Amino acid sequence: MNAETRMRVNQNGRVVIPASYRKALGIKAGDEVILRMEDDELRITTMQRKIERAQRLVRKYVKPGVSLVDELIAERREAAKRE
Repeated sequence: MNAETRMRVNQNGRVVIPASYRKALGIKAGDEVILRMEDDELRITTMQRKIERAQRLVRKYVKPGVSLVDELIAERREAAKRE
């Protein structure tokens, strides 16, 4: 896949995302995408990619073998006992 592609904006302000880019991002017809302005650039991503990025960031701070879900459930159960 090329790192950069030039596209034209049509009369309605639409741009076609090339198939190779859609495939790389896992975007299919009818999928919702997220647009964001960043450093004077338009960035396109999917919710799945945003979730994966967040998980990678969190993984840096969680010890291997630790389940944040299990910890949260345990904390909620303890809080419910105190109520």
